[in-house]
Formats: sequence, structure tokens, C-alpha cells
Amino acid sequence: MAKNYLRSIRLLSECMQLFELASARTVRQFGLTHSQFDIIATLGNTPGMTCKELGEKTLITKGTLTGVLDRLEQKGWIHRERGNDDRRQLFIRLTAEGERLFDEVFPQVVATGARRFTDYADEDFDTLEQALIKLKQHLSDAT
Repeated sequence: MAKNYLRSIRLLSECMQLFELASARTVRQFGLTHSQFDIIATLGNTPGMTCKELGEKTLITKGTLTGVLDRLEQKGWIHRERGNDDRRQLFIRLTAEGERLFDEVFPQVVATGARRFTDYADEDFDTLEQALIKLKQHLSDAT
């Protein structure tokens, strides 16, 4: 059991690292960091969300998130607004320029990532998805 566990965790980690490296390389071609793209992609096709929601959906730490949001706002891609009901709440949305960036970059990044799976059949995706769902459930139950 321990040997299988360690081998599986190592493979999962290696796959994630390789995927992140390839994704970051693609995103850099558009002049974005991985974190900037993560925020643009998360906000795309939404009316926006609170800073807290954005942090939860992107898994970017609060300290990192603030700096990335600062840079995105300086570039004119996002807008931050204080909540009407709760002034402590910060609402983040893409600007029109940010939406244009999302519309241009997101499909290209997805297409580049999808090409890495061209030899996967539907059954391969089904098997992978079921294994990941099972793993996620086990990990969720443990927290």
C-alpha cells in the first residue's frame, strides 16, 4: 500500500508540475503571468466576484492575490469596487479591455492545452475523471 501510494502521489505531482510548466509557457506568450491568467480566466464570462470568492476559486493566497490584482488594475484589465452594503467587501470585475483580453487569450490557452491530450479517447478521459473524482472525495473527507 505505502509503495503504491508514494508512486501514485509522485506521478500526480509530476503531472501537475509538467502541466503547470507548459501552461505557464503558453500564458507568457501573451505577456501574462500564470497568476494573472488565472484571475482573468476566473473572472471571464462572469459579472465579477468578491475578492474572497476569487481567492477561493483561484487558490491564490491572499498576499499574492493583492499584488496580482494591483498589477492587473494598473494595466486596466480589472476594476475593484467596494460593496454598497459592506464597505469592507471588495468586488472585482474585468474591464471592457480585460474582457477583450479574456476573449482573445482564453480560447488559445485552452486549445494549446487540449492538444496535449489529442491521443486520449473518450474512455481515457472518463477513466481519468473518475479516478480524480474518487481521489478528490477521499481528500475532501480527510479535511
